[in-house]
Amino acid sequence: MIDDVITKWHLHMRGQLEGGLDALLADDVVFFSPIVFTPQRGKEITKLYLLAAGVALPGEATEISADKEKKFRYTKTILDHPHAILEFETSIDGKYVNGIDMITCNENDEISEFRVMIRPLQAINLVHRQMGETLERMSPPTAPAS
Repeated sequence: MIDDVITKWHLHMRGQLEGGLDALLADDVVFFSPIVFTPQRGKEITKLYLLAAGVALPGEATEISADKEKKFRYTKTILDHPHAILEFETSIDGKYVNGIDMITCNENDEISEFRVMIRPLQAINLVHRQMGETLERMSPPTAPAS
């Protein structure tokens, strides 16, 4: 159950999950961002936020290098069906970022809820800036007003 979902999540993080987030997220998934006040509801908006986070946060979840401080990596995993907590560390602009992904799955082994919490305050501010810039780049250009 949750073990399978987290295995798939790690495959997704390595770019090895066939179907990517579409295969992992429930249609009615709810995403809770550390930056946005209101919950984001639905697969498309959740995919957008998760893909932007993948671009904004340096490294990949499975990367281990000599310079560990600069690579996104999970450091702890707690599983208690249907929930998982994955603690992560990375750095942005030389600043330490620590956080957790709280994941809940449904009876279909899909992610039904995804919460991200980040600390310290400096990290939240950096992630806010990085995510804003990334989401802006990912958004389709708007047509000029006539």
